[in-house]
Amino acid sequence: MEFTVGNIVDGVVTGITKFGAFVDIGEGKTGLVHISEVANTYVKEVSDFLKEGDQVKVKIVNVGENGKIGLSIKQAIEAPPKPAKPDIPFEDQLARFMKDSNDKLVALKKHQEGRRGR
Repeated sequence: MEFTVGNIVDGVVTGITKFGAFVDIGEGKTGLVHISEVANTYVKEVSDFLKEGDQVKVKIVNVGENGKIGLSIKQAIEAPPKPAKPDIPFEDQLARFMKDSNDKLVALKKHQEGRRGR
């Protein structure tokens, strides 16, 4: 198997640290999934998301000259499709934005005037 940047491979978590997780990707190769690449949400503790022995899909994001392999779990997962924007003309979108903005300013001014009266 060739370990090139961009490939998605299966692996097994072999170790958990404060800064990420080590994943065995086969053929005696191990890479690191940095804590920032574990999930699409904030990760405080890697152990909240992964345990040793977990089977994971990882994307190879870099291979250093020294042979170190950088991996990503969140890049290996397909992102959910973005909802389609309604086909609203730009002028209508701008008019809606201006009305919402004006309404918020009026509400803010009323709130500030109410606080001054105390």
